[in-house]
Amino acid sequence: MNVVVTAKNGTREFGCEPGEKILHAGLRSGVELPYECATGTCGTCKARLVSGRTQSEWPDAPGRRYLKSEAEVLTCQSVAHENCALEVGGSLKAREVDTPTPCAVGGVLRGLRRLTHDVAGLDVELDAPVDFAAGQFALVTVPGIAGARAYSMINFEARASRLSFVVKKKAGGGVSEWLFGAGAEGARLRLFVPLGHATFHPELAKHVLCVAGGSGIAGMMSILARACGARHFAAWDGHVYFGIRGARDAFFLDELEAFRTRYPGRLAVTVALSDEEVPASLRDAYPAFAFARGLVHAVAGEAMKGRYANVRAWVAGPPPMVDASLRLLLREARLPVADIRYDKFS
Repeated sequence: MNVVVTAKNGTREFGCEPGEKILHAGLRSGVELPYECATGTCGTCKARLVSGRTQSEWPDAPGRRYLKSEAEVLTCQSVAHENCALEVGGSLKAREVDTPTPCAVGGVLRGLRRLTHDVAGLDVELDAPVDFAAGQFALVTVPGIAGARAYSMINFEARASRLSFVVKKKAGGGVSEWLFGAGAEGARLRLFVPLGHATFHPELAKHVLCVAGGSGIAGMMSILARACGARHFAAWDGHVYFGIRGARDAFFLDELEAFRTRYPGRLAVTVALSDEEVPASLRDAYPAFAFARGLVHAVAGEAMKGRYANVRAWVAGPPPMVDASLRLLLREARLPVADIRYDKFS
């Protein structure tokens, strides 16, 4: 089946396999259809169906509240049943340089481990290697559980045969409850990877600012791995602000310290605790870190005052935290939109 998409800057056509979601078909064909979460939540991928017939794989997707008529569809959830013509608002963007084309790939879940009482780490051994840019994410589908989940890669390597993720346990979350139960190790998974625009590339000639809440630190770890491997912090500063509720919610601190020790004086890490005072045990365990009580966006905003020249910022975490950080960076820091990259699906 063929899908024709019309935007303000022209028309593109691509093939769509039976059962393949329209967004996936477009992206793997090199057509940069609009999207953000790619899981049916945000509504960014909406399009107007001009002709043809589609079916939604998730009729109750939260993103449907952004649709203004029955003629509009979410391309991340819609499957074409015949040749279709769609219209999208705005223009189709060009794919970012050095950002690989996404594809579908299978894998096996390995190394499932608890990082905190409600955060788990896991690896997926892939059937075939993939490339991705630091800061990107994958859509992960578990057989028997409806819908895909978006998780940022922690690791970074070329032609990766393994992808690493963190997952936060959520009440009623089918995948997270399955992971925190028994029998997940060794399960086969399906992935669509890589996705996301919150990417870091080594040729960036700017200081790096990372503001993360909870499991939003995942993509930042990939960015830091890429930046350290490319010796970015030999010439530019890095500022990492990691927000957690309390001491028992801390994870990846050893890994952050390992990054920091490679570039002392250039890469700084601050941990913000929102729900309790910072215990002496944390300060003693990580004497080179800065610790603060408060919401991570507020802590970062106070510490970064007057220090935003030549900075590019990455933000990830729960949507309210991301929204507050974006307001800070746009209104107070006055960073250009091009220098703010974010994910809010964590």
